[in-house]
Amino acid sequence: MSQAKVNRYKEQKANRKKIMAKEKREKFLWKIGGCAAALVLVGWIGFSAYNKFYVPPRATYEVDTTAIDEYMNTLTEE
Repeated sequence: MSQAKVNRYKEQKANRKKIMAKEKREKFLWKIGGCAAALVLVGWIGFSAYNKFYVPPRATYEVDTTAIDEYMNTLTEE
């Protein structure tokens, strides 16, 4: 091995704990980011489906039309 390779190996060996901790931290952050993105996606799909398929109850009114019916009957009888 050349001296440069030996020195690089020694440096990596000396900083191995730092390097491993950094890689572990980056992997954890990627997992958290992926979970957050998946959660946002599922929430967005659920919200869209709810707005598309949910039909709010409509107001209904009852009208007494007996007076109009009686008036119409008097018009047709004449």
